[in-house]
Amino acid sequence: MRIWDKIVDGATRLANGEPIGSLLGLASPPADDGAHPGLRQIGFTIGVIALGAKMAGADGNVSDVEIEAFRNFFQVPPGEEKNVERFFDLAKRDVAGFETYARQLAALFPDAPEVLENVLEGLFDIARADGPVDAAEADYLAKVARIFGLSSARFERAKAAALGIVECEPCIILGIDPLATDEQVREAWLRQVRAHHPDRLIAQGLPEEAIAVANRKLALINDAYDRLRRERGLVPALS
Repeated sequence: MRIWDKIVDGATRLANGEPIGSLLGLASPPADDGAHPGLRQIGFTIGVIALGAKMAGADGNVSDVEIEAFRNFFQVPPGEEKNVERFFDLAKRDVAGFETYARQLAALFPDAPEVLENVLEGLFDIARADGPVDAAEADYLAKVARIFGLSSARFERAKAAALGIVECEPCIILGIDPLATDEQVREAWLRQVRAHHPDRLIAQGLPEEAIAVANRKLALINDAYDRLRRERGLVPALS
């Protein structure tokens, strides 16, 4: 049986808490650090598709714009469009079981909170796609963030990057106080760039889909730094 057939056929088992490793037929379920070759990649793919689909359905209706927002956030592996669609359609039927997917995704990335932060940002994008984030969607996002173990600062940064409706949005994205000095702004920018740099994530063995998400966040970080430089009259700005 092909891997995607296993994923789709085992969707209910996954939602009920069966480990991803068990679904893949591993003789011995791997540790939660995702050490088994390929587990992080398939685990990331499964988790993001499921959480994205359930985010789209959190308000009781899955709209075309929400589906498009998911596609813009998650780059489907070439040739797997139909398989991803099959799993997405199964997962979007209701929100039930999202906690299990969030826990399994968090367990696969204990050393990469920036990856989980980026996933949350993508969920914010889906939530706002068809209008203001409503109470049910906000509750879903908050619960996922708690399961991920994300700090309030990471939550607010993901929210600001997706919604852009907070005071000094670039400051939130860089994780600094609006009154930070120019040197503190630069240091914060460098920290964020290092944390989300593709080379670092590749060295950690993260899947290509996670790297693509990180590249998107890196562009936002550079844009935030550029905007602050321009606002403060610091030249030349980033190209």
